Amino acid sequence: MIHIISDLHLSQDRADLTALFTQYMNDFATKSEKLYVLGDLFEVWIGDDCLANDINDEDSTFYQNVISQFKNYSDNIGELFFMHGNRDFLIGEMFEKATGGKILPEPFFFYHNDKQTALMHGDSLCTDDKEYQEFRAMVRNQVWQKEFLSLPKEKRIEIATGLREQSKDAQKEKTSEIMDVNQDSVIEFIRENNVDQLIHGHTHRQDTHHYEIGKNKMTRHVLADWGNQGFYLELNDCKIITNYFP
Repeated sequence: MIHIISDLHLSQDRADLTALFTQYMNDFATKSEKLYVLGDLFEVWIGDDCLANDINDEDSTFYQNVISQFKNYSDNIGELFFMHGNRDFLIGEMFEKATGGKILPEPFFFYHNDKQTALMHGDSLCTDDKEYQEFRAMVRNQVWQKEFLSLPKEKRIEIATGLREQSKDAQKEKTSEIMDVNQDSVIEFIRENNVDQLIHGHTHRQDTHHYEIGKNKMTRHVLADWGNQGFYLELNDCKIITNYFP
């Protein structure tokens, strides 16, 4: 059985989300054989030195709690995979080693019940939001990332905080349609990659969409973000099931 989650936005300031995560790992993830985390696990990740004890005691305890639960999963339960999101695109090799997981390329393809399945974070499909796509191109650039990671932690925290505030302000000025996926981009992706089912997060608009392209039928599953409830998508031998908890 496969579980897929995204957009948890875990942070030191949201103990309720951390509690949901712990509940998920203890009560639900244990029933899976593979767990895919499709981005935005954390509200912010300024680099793998978030794992170091010197960032500050509270942050260190928070991060180590999350990491240890993933390590327990990869050691004792199943295979663990991560994909970069727009909040945690700096997750790297140290994070992989600490969790026992593997960072996947985007998109990532595999077959489920003889169907070509694609996994994405989903932000690359939001092509109507030109401003965001420019930001995405900047922060995914390896030169930018290298320069950012060379800065002191305090400076990186300051920059990340500023970027989040800018993002919140920008969203107030944008329509919901602009911040959703572009349907032409979705169909183009489906055609180019011969996809039967696409699974992604990012938009926080949980739903299942059906397409007919020529003679082919295709499904797009959108994952929910975590808030008052947690969410995971279950892929078993028969079908795909959406699950909210508690």
